[in-house]
Amino acid sequence: MLTVETITNRDQWNDALRALPYAHVLQTWEWGEFKRVTTGWQPLRLAFKRGGDIVAMASVGVRSVGPLKVMYAPKGPALAYEDSALLADVLDHLQNLAHRERAIWLKIDPDVIAATGVPNEPDDMPNPPGQQVIAVLKGRGWRFSNDQVQFRNSVIIDITQSEGELLAQMSQNTRRKVRLAERKEVTVREGTLDDLNTLYALYRVTGERDDFLIRPPEYYEQAWRKFMEAGLAHALIAEVDGKAIAHVILLHFGRKCWYFYGASSNDERERMPNYLLQWEAMRWAKAHGYTLYDMWGAPDEFIEIDSMWGVYQFKRGFRGLVTRHIGAWDYAPFPPLYQAYVGLWPRVLAMLRGRRQA
Repeated sequence: MLTVETITNRDQWNDALRALPYAHVLQTWEWGEFKRVTTGWQPLRLAFKRGGDIVAMASVGVRSVGPLKVMYAPKGPALAYEDSALLADVLDHLQNLAHRERAIWLKIDPDVIAATGVPNEPDDMPNPPGQQVIAVLKGRGWRFSNDQVQFRNSVIIDITQSEGELLAQMSQNTRRKVRLAERKEVTVREGTLDDLNTLYALYRVTGERDDFLIRPPEYYEQAWRKFMEAGLAHALIAEVDGKAIAHVILLHFGRKCWYFYGASSNDERERMPNYLLQWEAMRWAKAHGYTLYDMWGAPDEFIEIDSMWGVYQFKRGFRGLVTRHIGAWDYAPFPPLYQAYVGLWPRVLAMLRGRRQA
C-alpha cells in the first residue's frame, strides 16, 4: 500500500528524485521554483512511499482559473512504469487529487518512450512498455493532449561510447564541420555567472533572426542563474579572438544531460561554431558521468514542412537515436468543463494577442 507525503526540503526532494527511474530535470525542485517565480505555477511536491521507501514522485504545478484549477506535472511523474500496480496506485492518487482540487484538467508528461526511429522507416521500433502505458491511460479515460507543452520527440545520443566512436558515428558532413570550426580557430570555454548578459544578448539575436519568442532578461536570469548556482546547468561559449559568437546551455540531472538552450550571432557563422559546441557539450557531459545526451527536440511530424525540420537535420548529423515519447496526457475530472475550456481558451488567447498587437 502506498502512502503519500509532501516534501518541503530541496535536497531531500532532488536526492530522492535522482534515484528514481524516468527522473527528469523538469521535475527537480529548481524547475518548480523557476515556474513559480516566473509564471505563477505553485509546485506541489508529492512523494509516494511503499514500505518506507520512496518509489514515485510528482512535482505538480497548480494554477487557479477563477474558482477552478489546472494542474501539470512536466515530464512527470517519475516511477518504474513497468510496475503496473505502482502505476495504477499513483494514477489513482493523482486522479483523486484532481477531483478534490476541482481541476479542469491534470496534465502529465512522463519521460516514457513510445517508440524509436522515424515513423514508417526501417528503424521504426515500438517500445512495448511505453505502448502499455498509453493503453493504461486510454483505459482510464485520459486524453492525448492538444497542448503538448514540451517536445514530444528528440534525438538522444549514447555517450557511454568512446570519443572516437562518437566522432566515427557522425555523418561525414557533421564531422567535417566540427573539424572545420577547430581549423578556423573557434575556441570553446566554460561560461560563468559573469557571462549571463552575453548569453542573453546572443539568445536575443537568435530569436530575432529565427522568429521565436524571447522573454525579458529577468526570465532567463531565473532560469540560468538559479540552475547554474544549483549545479544543474552548464554553459559553453564559442569564441573567435575573444569575441563570443555562439553558446549552448546544458541542463543535467540523473543520467541525462540536455541541450536546452542554444544561440549564435549573425557574425562568423561560416566558422561552424554550433557544430563544435555540440561536440564539446557531449565531451563535457561524458566527462562528468552522464550516459545520455538529449538534444531536446525533433519534429512532431517527420516531414519537411514541420517547423523543426531544419533543426532536426542539424541534430541528425550527430547520429543519435530518434526517440518518440508518449507525450502529454490530460485527465479531466469534469469532462463537460474540460471540453468547454479546450474549445474556449484558444479563442481567448487569440483575442488577447489581438489586443496586444493593436
